This record gives sequence, structure tokens and C-alpha cells, in this order.
Amino acid sequence: MRKLRRYLAIPLLFALAMTAACGKEHRADVVRIGVNDLALPHWEVFKKKASEAGITVEFVNFSDYNQPNPALKQGQVDLNKFQHVRYLANYNARNNDTLVPIGATEIFPLTLYSKKHKSVSEIPQGGEITLSNNPANQVRPLLGLAAAGLIVLKNGATWDSKLEDVDTAVSTVRLKTIDPTLTAQSLDSVDAAFVDDTFAGPAGLTKNEIIYTDDPNRPELKQYINIFAARAVDKDNPTYLQLTKIYHDPEVEAAIQAEADYQGIFKYNDPADLQATLTELENKFRK
Repeated sequence: MRKLRRYLAIPLLFALAMTAACGKEHRADVVRIGVNDLALPHWEVFKKKASEAGITVEFVNFSDYNQPNPALKQGQVDLNKFQHVRYLANYNARNNDTLVPIGATEIFPLTLYSKKHKSVSEIPQGGEITLSNNPANQVRPLLGLAAAGLIVLKNGATWDSKLEDVDTAVSTVRLKTIDPTLTAQSLDSVDAAFVDDTFAGPAGLTKNEIIYTDDPNRPELKQYINIFAARAVDKDNPTYLQLTKIYHDPEVEAAIQAEADYQGIFKYNDPADLQATLTELENKFRK
């Protein structure tokens, strides 16, 4: 995800062109999209390309990652783009919901940042690392830390690994889970932190502070592809599907790639492929 406030936080909502407040009447001829990075210039390009295709788009910006999916379910927005497949599967399983991915956007490398060290080998015994307090976003960091030799997982590294599987007695570092919006700020007091791309740039972090990255093209990381999500009833809506393709228009992709420190890799998986991955994950989460 780019690719989070506490559950009780009130989200800051604001609109592009002053037209996307959730409380405003939702016009049938307008597609409302929930995002968490509206300040990025590529959304203006996306909106222009959509208009050229005869589609009027409005945006609702959410500062709280807990809000876009409920807003989609309730019809306050028609689509959202802020999460990866695994996050959506976890949300659906926890909330007995049926939201679906209808288009792939990109995948981002897992990045471990540090202001104190130049490599993971410099992190001392007992060093502290912060990561997201959302379980849907913990597996990948855990596997990365295991691969880097910083933690040991009791039952080995698997895609079902959990925080409680960390063998603290033999692991090199201590892990602290916090709100993802605060991981960048935590770098002033901890040895390293996993910072979502959405928050790394605004916090002034660059490639110079990255001390570990994984290979986002590994096939088992498909679950971390970011997506456009829709209500199940709208999964075949031709207008919504067209918008997911407009995201990959050469002008839109160029605008995205031009943004500072962009590290994403565009993905083009079709909806059926993404939905199959979602179903597999939901079945695991619901056990």
C-alpha cells in the first residue's frame, strides 16, 4: 500500500475541486473515488484522461486507513484505491464484507529505513524496529526480517507467520508495533522502521535511509499488489473497469513515475486473477 490512523480517529476528508465531501449528494453521473494520496499530481492527470473518455471523476481523500472500505460499502464512494489485496481480504474477513478488486495498480518494495545505521548488519543486539500494528501488514516485514537474519520465527517463515511466532529469546532485535502513520517519526528514537511509501516522502525519507528492500516481483507477493476496489455488485461495471485501465494510460503512468522517490512497479493482473487471490486469502483469514 502507498500502500493509517487509529480506529477511533476522525478522518480528515477533503475534495478535489471542492466536490467530494462524503456528505454531499452523490450524483449518478459522477464516479467518486476514495484515495489516501490526493496531493500527488498524477490524480489531476488521471482526472483529465477520465474526462477525455467521457467520465466525470471526483475524489475523497482519507487520512484514516480504517475509513475507505466502510465508505465504499456504504456507497459514499464508488471505488477506492489505497490498499493491497491482502489488506482487503483481511478487512472482508473481519467485517463479513464482500468488496472486490477490479484492477491492479502497482506493487511497492518492502523498505526498512534507518537514520542511525547504513545496513542491517549495523543494528545492535536488542535494537528496536517499528512496524505497522495492522496484522494484514505484518507478514511481509516479518519474512523480510527473518531473511535479513534479524529475527527467528519459531515455526519457520511462512505466509501465515504472525508476530507471536517471533522467538524473542534468539532474535537479534525487538519489534514494536505502532500506527503506520507514526513509523516515519519513530526513526528519531528507534534503530529502524518499516515506513509505507505514502508516508516516507512527506517525512523527508529518501533512498539514502533505506537499509533493506525485498524483491516485489516474487510471485508469492501477488497478494501485495495495490488495487482499485469496488462493491461486489459493481465488479463488472464497464465504467469502473475503464477507469482502472485509465490508471495505466501512458500519460498517467508517466506522471506517477515522475513523482519524487517513486519506487512502485506497475502491475496489470486482470480482475479474475486478483479476485482468486482475494478468495484464497479470505478463506485463510476466516478459519
